[in-house]
Amino acid sequence: MTVPISHVQLELAREPGHPFGDPAHVYHLYVPLNRDGHIDVEAFRKQHHICRVRRQRPGETETHGRIVHGPGGRWFLDYDNDDGEGDNELAFRHRDERLVPGGYVSILEDDGRLHTFQVVAVRVE
Repeated sequence: MTVPISHVQLELAREPGHPFGDPAHVYHLYVPLNRDGHIDVEAFRKQHHICRVRRQRPGETETHGRIVHGPGGRWFLDYDNDDGEGDNELAFRHRDERLVPGGYVSILEDDGRLHTFQVVAVRVE
């Protein structure tokens, strides 16, 4: 049985410099989720070729990439940059963070800083 792909929208949460968050700093994740809001690892392994990420940040061109399951249950966002250098971002830990509306996840972005994002929407595609 194939697990449906969910479209998860993340927006930058409140942080220094963004006291109200930033709805223009957004991630769109396309992943299979289980009932608890975690990425379904088995379904991901079978469907990894359709799991992807889109990143939108103010003043930048939209960036596209893939989602990678790494050691220790960590997830990485790997972008389609030509140089292949420094384009991975450390996303969330499988056991610790859930992708449910109103929840929060952390992403270590390419600026070397850990940012918190709020899950603002989850829709089954």
